[in-house]
Amino acid sequence: MYPNLLLPLLVALALALAALVLIAVRQPVSRRLAFRQVARRRTEAALVIGGSMLGTAIVIGALVVGDTLDFSVRQEAYRTLGPVDERVVAPPGPAGDAVAERLATLAGDPDVDGVLTVRAAQASALGSTAGHPVAEPRVLAWQVDFADASRFGAPGGDPGLDGPNPEPGQVVVNEPLARSLDVRPGDSITLYLFGTPGTYRVERVLPEQGLAGTGLGGRLNRNAFLAPGTLDAAARAAGTEARSVTFVSNRGGVEGGNALTPQVTADIHDALGPLAGQAAIDTPKQTVLRDAKQAGDSLGALFLMIGSFSIIAGALLLVNIFVMLGEERKAQMGMVRAIGMKRSRLVGSSTLEGAAYALMSALPGVGVGIAVGWGVAVVAAEIFQGWSVGGSSIRITFDVTPTSVLNGLAMGLLIAFAAILATSVRISRFNIISAIRDLPSSPGRGPRRRRVAVATSLAVLCAVAAVPAVARSRPEATYLLPALALTLAAPALLLVLPRHAVTTLVAGAVLAWTLLAPVVRPRIFDTPSMSVYVIQGALAAFSAVILVSDNQKWVLRPVRRLLERPSESGLAARLAVAYPLAKRFRTGATLVMYTLIVFVLVLLTEISGILRAGVDGVVDDATAGYSLRLDHNPQVAGGDLVDELRNSPSSYGISAVTPLLNATGRATDPGHRDPRPLDVAVVGVPDGAITGITFRERLPGLATDPAVWETLAADPRYVVLDGFFGSTGGPAGDYYDPGDTIVVTDPRTGRSEQKVIAGVLSNGMVFYPGTGASSTTYPVVMNEGAARELFGTQAQNASALVRTAPGTSADELATRLQGEQLSSSLVATPIESEIREQFDSSTAFFRLMQGFLALGLGVGITGLGVVMVRAVRERRRTIGVLRALGFRARTVRRSFLWESAFVAVEGIALGCLLGVLTTWLMYRNSAAFEGLAGGFPVEWAGIGALSAATFAASLLATLGPARRAAAIRPARAVRVTD
Repeated sequence: MYPNLLLPLLVALALALAALVLIAVRQPVSRRLAFRQVARRRTEAALVIGGSMLGTAIVIGALVVGDTLDFSVRQEAYRTLGPVDERVVAPPGPAGDAVAERLATLAGDPDVDGVLTVRAAQASALGSTAGHPVAEPRVLAWQVDFADASRFGAPGGDPGLDGPNPEPGQVVVNEPLARSLDVRPGDSITLYLFGTPGTYRVERVLPEQGLAGTGLGGRLNRNAFLAPGTLDAAARAAGTEARSVTFVSNRGGVEGGNALTPQVTADIHDALGPLAGQAAIDTPKQTVLRDAKQAGDSLGALFLMIGSFSIIAGALLLVNIFVMLGEERKAQMGMVRAIGMKRSRLVGSSTLEGAAYALMSALPGVGVGIAVGWGVAVVAAEIFQGWSVGGSSIRITFDVTPTSVLNGLAMGLLIAFAAILATSVRISRFNIISAIRDLPSSPGRGPRRRRVAVATSLAVLCAVAAVPAVARSRPEATYLLPALALTLAAPALLLVLPRHAVTTLVAGAVLAWTLLAPVVRPRIFDTPSMSVYVIQGALAAFSAVILVSDNQKWVLRPVRRLLERPSESGLAARLAVAYPLAKRFRTGATLVMYTLIVFVLVLLTEISGILRAGVDGVVDDATAGYSLRLDHNPQVAGGDLVDELRNSPSSYGISAVTPLLNATGRATDPGHRDPRPLDVAVVGVPDGAITGITFRERLPGLATDPAVWETLAADPRYVVLDGFFGSTGGPAGDYYDPGDTIVVTDPRTGRSEQKVIAGVLSNGMVFYPGTGASSTTYPVVMNEGAARELFGTQAQNASALVRTAPGTSADELATRLQGEQLSSSLVATPIESEIREQFDSSTAFFRLMQGFLALGLGVGITGLGVVMVRAVRERRRTIGVLRALGFRARTVRRSFLWESAFVAVEGIALGCLLGVLTTWLMYRNSAAFEGLAGGFPVEWAGIGALSAATFAASLLATLGPARRAAAIRPARAVRVTD
């Protein structure tokens, strides 16, 4: 994933390693000091390596998820296309024969490896399992010469069809159809060809690969291959003709030929000449590979965004550890500085030590990261199965590329090196005399004039730049620039206000802006970029922690009585809060780790709750009382679908039927996200037939939802779209509004019309194709007359919406209708069940992200454990004195446990509060939550379980250090310095 980043990252890593090698070679004293520290403190070194390993693992895990999604979608090209790069579907009859003859001339094109013309028809099938009939209404029947098919594509390649042609009365099926009917070679099945049943014996079953898995646009194709002439004979008997489909294979392999698609497509147009307007020319390979990249990038970016909070926590863990190491070795560093070591060499020694830890964690981090990616892939495979239409979901297959491993390794090491270098510079700034005598740091002087002038100038520049950024709702800049302006103004404020007041004022203002920015500029979330969420979360967590850390006296007011109690528990409580209050930086860094991770976990929990609470409202908005969507094959239907349903045995369960006109077309993106035309499913609605389906946005002047439908019926210029139209895979947003325009084109004739968006549907589920079309095919709804005028005879009644009678089960009625209308290849989809299943899958996907983020929580808990381990060593002399004065061991142990509980509770409380508040503000102001009318639930159970588990894990991580502290012997502790 991200091959364009590989070279820059490797160059940056090479430069960083070269600098480290140079320091190690040119500064032997620094090198010896660094490596001696690594060898002396093996337990602490193991903890540091573990924390750094988790950071690298999270980065690699996120990138491996992107690899897996990209590879899984690319497998669609192998599974359903193989050598097929272009597909030309011609109309039945002489025109189709003429198209095939013209395309045959492409066989001599140097850019083409093969041309194969076949016949195809939509059919249905009936099998028998244990004496019970098994129906499959979604079958594609093909008439193909296997000898020609075996020579199709690059020499030596695997086209997917081989062996002899089936004999008359025989059929070759692919694995998906065999699974649907539960048949094996030798079994008999009934095929309904053009509405007429026929019995065929299964000659063999082919793997779903290449031509054996191909279709006319779906992800899952149930194919039946018949003997030459069989389909033509069935069509003549029914008084019709089969469609002619010509496949073209570009020079190169399955993916290599994709680069030639524009040139070969132009050659196809030239070869067809005046017949180009009568055929549909598709480039399915290009679409599949484009979707693969988009899916991999968007899902990988999503997991990388989630992982970013864990990466920040890992960097803070390294910072915290080195700050503690610096404080512990303050006297030692003071001595080496006193005998002449330069500050730069001290920085070099600390940096080399940290780099050693980071490098030792690299390989384990790679292994854990790949394992994490594999685990996510396994769970995602089950979740994506729920996002299927007729079983045509993405099939997740684990994959990892060297590019992602190298990218993740380089990113993890560079982040660790940067954190270590910054911390080393910070801890090297100390007063030598104070360090040698182990005196507390004296308060620093006020800010220097030069620093004040530079910071104030930068603050003014950021404030000026923030005005147009906020006005235009630029997401990242809207958050960052005002926050930077406030932070850079702090040195100037220190000249007139106390430090405590300045810290409180700036942190409070940054937190307030972070929370209120979506209220002031709600469109800042209308972006596919994930960086805005990382920035928002980081700003909220850091500002809240700084605000709380600087006002701990006010935070501790509710427990003042416990702290002042003259008892053993009161003494333990005072000891528990004394060190966190005295060591604000390390406490703050640990708090940020907890706050960040808990914040995002609560955010995901709340979003899942909003989805669950809103599903009933979504069902009502999307269906408007309709229970089923029916899709059938108009070429083989015996008559009008409405009449057939009215006269069917199941008519008693149907109260109303609304037929829909259907056509395939292309349209421009009204959100201007993609310059290429989008595949669309045009839906023509009968005038006045639908008035109850709701809209999240309407054209100005249209006050009600029925008014939109009336406008659609009265004026052919208007269309309505789904809120996900043209989605790029990022977060849902508001990219277009009623009044914007799109251009809709009939790809067969090239005729185009500009349409005006009259409304954006709250949920357009009922208008999406229900027969396994591509996930990037979006509905465009217009009135029936407008669809016929633009698309002509291509527009046919191929679907309908059905209202069930009271007391009738939609799922049972769907099963009965599919059996009764099997000859029409009717597919009945229960709308409510489909919506609820997708909501369940969305909730499961959020749980998957929570599990991935739990690694970051592990970093935070590890950080607390490391802090407590270091605290025991740092306070050993103090503990010895307390024990010598009569403090009992259990008091010491209790104080350490309460100390970790104090930090954990503060971090958990901040994360929960920020998570709930941020989600509420997003729910009220972000377009992503429009159409969810279930209210805003606070998921007390989920948040409580999360908080309890985090708190228990924190205490468990501290139990070992607390016991070691209680076991310290006073006499030894006060005499031994190390």
